[in-house]
Amino acid sequence: MKETDMLSASDAEHFTRAQRDNRVIVTQDDDFLRFHAAGKNHSGIVYAPQGISIGEMIQGLLLITQVLDAEEMQGQVEFL
Repeated sequence: MKETDMLSASDAEHFTRAQRDNRVIVTQDDDFLRFHAAGKNHSGIVYAPQGISIGEMIQGLLLITQVLDAEEMQGQVEFL
């Protein structure tokens, strides 16, 4: 998130910022899954496992945007 001066921010800071700005997090970092498992509120997490291709990620993200809206993503984790 260079445009928001968060390049060196911690996962917790990214998580908090995404929630505050009502943004879905797209990540390959399973720390965000732990935040979800701990019951922390969030605007949605899309988790992509290591090794997934960019093309697969894009296809998965496009499908998610076609099927779910922002309200439906609240507190949800989608796996690619």
